[in-house]
Amino acid sequence: MQASVQWLDNVSFKATSESGHEVIMDGSAEYGGQNRGARPMELILLGLGGCASFDIVTILKKSRQDITDVKCELQAERADTIPAVFTKIHLHFIVSGRAVKEKQVAKAVELSAEKYCSASKMLHDGGVEITHDFEIIEVAE
Repeated sequence: MQASVQWLDNVSFKATSESGHEVIMDGSAEYGGQNRGARPMELILLGLGGCASFDIVTILKKSRQDITDVKCELQAERADTIPAVFTKIHLHFIVSGRAVKEKQVAKAVELSAEKYCSASKMLHDGGVEITHDFEIIEVAE
């Protein structure tokens, strides 16, 4: 996998992924940022949410759960000192669907956390405390 990051101005950067997608990153105003894009650490958090959500959707579809929506809400804490690494991250999954089984969602969350999510594994092995929970919302036929 390859990527590139190009400085735009002040503390703004354009990141380009191997697949050709671009993301603008910008620092906070205290460092000269202009709120032109997400902060780099926000992108790490978003990547974790995307990686875990991909797993949840894939696993639930394979187990024939009739899901209509999956949302992952993340809350993170960072160290007070430089480097301000993540110390704790909590992922809360909101799974919507028809007759979705709690046992299947619990299994999907566990498999993502312990086996499939590369981002979660990397952060956890780096010392980040990662926790998960979920809720199921029943939708009408």
